[in-house]
Amino acid sequence: MNGLRPDLAIIAANVATGSRVLDVGCGDGALMAALRDHRQCDARGLEIEPANVAAAVARGLSVIQGDADTDLADYPDASFDYAILSQTLQTTMRPHVVLDHLLRIGERAVVSFPNFAHWRVRLSLMWGGRMPVTRLLPVKWYETPNIHHVTVDDFRAYVRERDIQVEQAWFLSGDQRTTSAGANFFAEHAVFLLRR
Repeated sequence: MNGLRPDLAIIAANVATGSRVLDVGCGDGALMAALRDHRQCDARGLEIEPANVAAAVARGLSVIQGDADTDLADYPDASFDYAILSQTLQTTMRPHVVLDHLLRIGERAVVSFPNFAHWRVRLSLMWGGRMPVTRLLPVKWYETPNIHHVTVDDFRAYVRERDIQVEQAWFLSGDQRTTSAGANFFAEHAVFLLRR
């Protein structure tokens, strides 16, 4: 599954063949196309940006325009094997409600997000006194869709407090995997596989 972002490649490699998948915030459908073509998944998508919806539909994918904050309530319980939310959690108005819906809709939820406690982010704030602009956070503070600055440790505490089981977690530094030890400091990006 060449050509996928590293976090999407991890997700694609860990979704069971033949699964029913809902990709929330699916963008142009790159992950969905990989799951359909390489894992024979029945992949559906929800995307807020009209241009991305059009691009995904042009790939022959089943994508509807919608908002994770409001439209997930319309999906029935246990209607998918996996509900995926990649690099979208930090942009939602009510991430805790979105996560509850993911775990209600899917048998498993896959969540990935940029780690706002990465050492480069900390260094930018400490030495420059400014919100960072990095490869994973490429826009200035006034243009960013990121409204909830979650860290690896914040997310770990959140799932622990709510008795959500972490089946697996992967951490990325650049495009390479890094260990879970020290992930809050060294990982730029995190991917969690969850279930109730």
